[in-house]
Amino acid sequence: MGKNTDRSFVLRGDICYSTSPTHLDARRDAHVVCVDGVSQGVFDTLPEKYRGLPLVDCTGKLVTPGLNDIHLHAPQYTFRGIAMDLELLDWLNTYTFPEEGKYRELAYASTAYDIFVDDLRRSATTRAVIFATLHVPATELLMDKLEKTGLKTYVGKVNMDRNSPDFLCEDSAAASLDATRAWIEKTKGAYRNTLPILTPRFTPTCSDELMKGLGDLVGEYGLPVQSHLSENLSEIDWVKGLCPWSTCYGQTYKHFGLLGGSTKTVMAHCVYSTDEEIALMKQAGTYIAHCPQSNMFLSSGIAPIKRYLDEGLNVGLGTDVAGGANLSMFRAISDAVGVSKLRWRCVDQSFAPLTIQEAFYLATLGGGSFFGKVGSFAEGYEFDALVLDDSGIRSVRELDIAQRIERFAYLSSEGGTITQKYVAGVRVL
Repeated sequence: MGKNTDRSFVLRGDICYSTSPTHLDARRDAHVVCVDGVSQGVFDTLPEKYRGLPLVDCTGKLVTPGLNDIHLHAPQYTFRGIAMDLELLDWLNTYTFPEEGKYRELAYASTAYDIFVDDLRRSATTRAVIFATLHVPATELLMDKLEKTGLKTYVGKVNMDRNSPDFLCEDSAAASLDATRAWIEKTKGAYRNTLPILTPRFTPTCSDELMKGLGDLVGEYGLPVQSHLSENLSEIDWVKGLCPWSTCYGQTYKHFGLLGGSTKTVMAHCVYSTDEEIALMKQAGTYIAHCPQSNMFLSSGIAPIKRYLDEGLNVGLGTDVAGGANLSMFRAISDAVGVSKLRWRCVDQSFAPLTIQEAFYLATLGGGSFFGKVGSFAEGYEFDALVLDDSGIRSVRELDIAQRIERFAYLSSEGGTITQKYVAGVRVL
């Protein structure tokens, strides 16, 4: 066919992908075709025009789109799985800020990021939206390391010029903006897989002057934005005191052009978003990164994700390491279902719990759309794929493909393995 055979091939296996939040297209012993890194669709019988492509036989294995983690903190990976005994603001001051302060030392950053990057490459995540720290050299180092993995990522140099410890606070809004501009100029266009994203940590650590300057950088460079929104009740009260001019927490971003609209924006959590805030996000096309494990462990609450889906907002999943304990997007899928059931039973019965189909959608197409046409095997989507061997999850029962996907989400640690992983048609694992 005259195509680049390195990124043109056929996978044969038990294929499953979302066509909507509530529907899976699941086909046993089918074919998904990749040409130049782009899906040509799924076929029960391989069309003649594709029969000359290399065939990768994954018979008996599950083939799904890659999973997209749209909120995590790379420098916090060092203390994953510990320090879960405090709520958000105390957790930041006691554990997170002291740890992130260590990344001013490049030797420490290099060793820590080697571990993070290697584990991310081996995980089910194919694309991610990542916080680094405020340190430009360490952030660039992280971008260098991620680029080599073949994963597609956004990485943000964090901005914070107030309400932060001296060892992790930029000297002024002007100094933060100057460092950010220099970082953008050095990294924009420098990588194939790794892109910069503007990253005000959250309103409490960013002065109005800094937020305005970051909004100006959005207009100048057209970069996307990531931050946190309405995660914790104490945080929300703090924002009211810091920004008495605002009508809701979301307005503190909207006012400076940082909530979306002109560019894509990810806001993590949105546990306590008001009707006004929800309307602002819907109007701006804001992406909500639902981080169920982190919201449990930091005692933040349970976001009304079913409402957001029903109202047509953009929603994906995040692990939020180290608020969340690990990088497992399958754990994020199962936790999203679990916490939604608790919310329905204990908080608000007006919205049904999430189904496993909806949670799988959030991890694939829901979050994937932040990156463009990503998260599906439909024709024209970038070819991100996982090949999953679930034969080690032992049972005497015969399951259909959708049931096997559900079981993998809950039981992958019992014997499920990722045997192959592709990003934009390139095999990375």
